[in-house]
Parts: sequence; C-alpha cells; structure tokens
Amino acid sequence: MSDVRTLGRRIVIFSTVVLLVACTTVQTTKPGAIGIDRKQRMSTLVSAAEMQKGANEAYAQVLSGERQKGALNSDAGLTRRVRAIAGAIIPQVGVYRDDARSWDWQVNVIQSDQLNAWAMPGGKIAFYSGIIEKLELTDAEIAAIMGHEIAHALREHSRERASEQQLANIGLGVAGAVLGLGSGASQLAQMAYATAVSLPHSRGHETEADRMGVELAARAGYDPRAAISVWQKMARATGGKGGPEFLSTHPSNATRIKDLQKYSARVMPLYKR
Repeated sequence: MSDVRTLGRRIVIFSTVVLLVACTTVQTTKPGAIGIDRKQRMSTLVSAAEMQKGANEAYAQVLSGERQKGALNSDAGLTRRVRAIAGAIIPQVGVYRDDARSWDWQVNVIQSDQLNAWAMPGGKIAFYSGIIEKLELTDAEIAAIMGHEIAHALREHSRERASEQQLANIGLGVAGAVLGLGSGASQLAQMAYATAVSLPHSRGHETEADRMGVELAARAGYDPRAAISVWQKMARATGGKGGPEFLSTHPSNATRIKDLQKYSARVMPLYKR
C-alpha cells in the first residue's frame, strides 16, 4: 500500500509540474475591499476568447430549449424582480474588473424545480424559479446568490478549471506512458490528483465567489448577511446531505456559513454607506 501511495504522490507532483510549465500567471480581477489577490494559472491552450465563444453558444442553446418548452421567463413578475436585482449589482462589477462593465450582460429566469442558478463567462446569467420559490428567497438573498455567480464569471473560474483539467490530462497521460502504469495505477493517479489538487481548487473557487458575492451585494444596497441565511435555508432544504468535504467540489454548508459570517461583517460598512 505504501508503494501505491508513493506512486500516487509522484504522479500528482509530475502532473502539477506539467501544469505549471504550460500555464501563464494572470490576475483576472482587482482585489476589491475584501482582498481577493490570488494569482491564477491559465493554460496557454485555453483562451478567454474561446471560452467566451463557447459560453455564448451554450447559453443560446439553453435559452432556445427552454423557450421551446415554454419555460423561459414564463413568470413576468419573477423575471422583472430578478432583473431589477441584477440591474443593481451589475454596475458594481467595476470594483473587480473594469472591462466587465461593457460585457453583454443577459439575465433570464427558467421555470424549473431545480435549486440552482449560474453565470457563464461574459455575463450570461440564469436563475431557476425553484431556488427562489422553494427557499422563499428575499431580494437580498437573491442578490447574495447572484453576486456569487457573477463572481465566478469575473474570476473566470470556468477557464481556470478547464485549464487545469486539460493540462492534468496531458500530465497524467505522459506520466502513465513514462512510468508504464496499468489501468489500476492510472485510476489511482486520477483519484490522487483529484483529491490533492482539483477538488481543493474547486472549493477555493466557491469560497472566492462567496466572498466577492457579499461585497457586490453590499455595494448594490443589499444586506450581505443574507448570504448566511441562504445557506441556512439550503442546508434545511437538502437535509444536510452530502459526503465528506474533502471529496466534494463545494465547501460544506457549515464551512460556508462560518466564512460568510466573517466576510459579511467585513463588508457591512459598504452596505450601511
């Protein structure tokens, strides 16, 4: 077993070296009041333009499908409400990156029971009616979720994940060939990379988006403490289901709530102002 673990560590190190060599260091956003200053590594093989093009095509495809089902913006009142909140938050994005002010922002509401919302690169936002209705969200709670999703777009987290995955695949493939790994060892290598590198990075993205989200909401005039109640509601709605945090792409509800208590307090002066 110790030999297997050693092999796993060697492959993780090897793949990480490949990742570092084939990447460029970028700073996608300004630190903002909360101080997001983590340098990001993007693959030279994954361009922002390609990600934007893919996002535009995917978003148009999603909207087309939902429109055909009659589920796109079918509740006019709910759509106006969500777009009004977006109208308050989007002007605040310049605190993190100036170019985002001129993005082609689009906000749509999809009729669905899903507890979900997302934002694609370039400001393409979708809210599912289920998350608003089932959790009985206030405007401030919608703003907290929207700020979080917008933060993912501002930080280009999807591009960062794509870069990491692409280069990890290359690194693991080369390592497997060089070390003559069989299928079992290759699967171990993939698991080792995921638990040691990929999943922690994904959880880090969620934490960054949480922290940036409360600042965006506070600057837009929404109580940042609403982010705490969102995750309290989410925990009740899901019954606290989920596996160990270290095997998850997202922090646990308890971890998020604790972190948001700290960062919502930090941006309260922005809200009060």
